[in-house]
Order: sequence, then C-alpha cells, then structure tokens
Amino acid sequence: MADLKYEITEHIAVLSESPKGWTKELNLISWNGREPKYDIRDWAPNHEKMGKGVTLTNEELDSLMEILGELD
Repeated sequence: MADLKYEITEHIAVLSESPKGWTKELNLISWNGREPKYDIRDWAPNHEKMGKGVTLTNEELDSLMEILGELD
C-alpha cells in the first residue's frame, strides 16, 4: 500500500473526546498534496494515529449544512 501523505492545514473544532483521549475533529486536510477538503475523523492524541473518517468538498459541506438546517 502506498504511503498516505496528509497535512492538517486548518484545525476547526473538536467535536468530542473519548475516555482514551481520542478526539473526533473537523479539520481542513490536504491529502497527497491536493486541495484541502473538510474532514471529520477520530484522532489519537498528538495526531499520531487516525481512524476512518469522512472527507467533504466545499459543495458537499454546504449541502450537509443546508440539510442539517432543515432539521431544526
């Protein structure tokens, strides 16, 4: 498997934290040198490991926000 390169270009928010110190975060991440995308995933302390997550373009995030706004 090829190495996955990433750079957290902007830390936006911690959504939750587990008792073991893992945090679910919303960040802007550049994957393999590409344009940064919004990313929601679990991170170990100090970001040394990551869990599975969801990556969204600006348009996908806008759609999600619109849908969530309709739930109120």
